[in-house]
Amino acid sequence: MLYKFKSKAAGDLIMLEPNGRRVLEIMGKDPGEKGIILPEQMLGGLAALEAAIAREESEQKAAVAEAKARGEVPPQFAGISLRQRALPFMDMLRRCEKAGAEIVWGV
Repeated sequence: MLYKFKSKAAGDLIMLEPNGRRVLEIMGKDPGEKGIILPEQMLGGLAALEAAIAREESEQKAAVAEAKARGEVPPQFAGISLRQRALPFMDMLRRCEKAGAEIVWGV
């Protein structure tokens, strides 16, 4: 399944199902087949995404430091981080919040 996010204030954004679901869940939205993000929910969603990105990066740095301290090979992480996956969506949220336009999917 794909998530196709649409808004009058930004171009369509398509995300693969696991990535779209993760972003929506971080924002506290139900990642169902249809949904809407209202402009007044966008700043909170941005803050939640930024916090999740910071948490992921902090956990990865800690894991690398811990492995180095034990003399082990540092762990390898997924090729594409949450920051990279979420950045286009975060840009869309900023544009739509500024324009006062909602974002919908599945319609």
